[in-house]
Amino acid sequence: MTPIEVGKKLVALCKEGKFQDCLKALYSKDIVSIEAAAMPNMPQEMRGIEAVTQKNKWWEDNHEVHSAKVDGPFPHGDRFAVRFTFDVTNKPSKQRMTMDEIALYTVKDGKVVREEFFYTTG
Repeated sequence: MTPIEVGKKLVALCKEGKFQDCLKALYSKDIVSIEAAAMPNMPQEMRGIEAVTQKNKWWEDNHEVHSAKVDGPFPHGDRFAVRFTFDVTNKPSKQRMTMDEIALYTVKDGKVVREEFFYTTG
């Protein structure tokens, strides 16, 4: 798949709430995932499909998603960007918030090999 085809498939799956399906279908086993900042008990950079899958599972286990808006993909060569806007409640703190982030994905050989997230951290 071309980068834009990967982007369109990723956006379609995310719009359906199938975030784990993106990992299985579109990500390289050597994926590198970089958050805007480290989180408690979670480094800023994760490497490998198993580590990234666990990070996503942690996020899903700790957040209740009330709604999600997904815009894109916005292509640029071997990369594409997606804008996510989530209305979520953090389960441990019970704090409801709106998360607005940009994700930049790099594609090689038809798979996402790098994802970077941009958002306000404080």
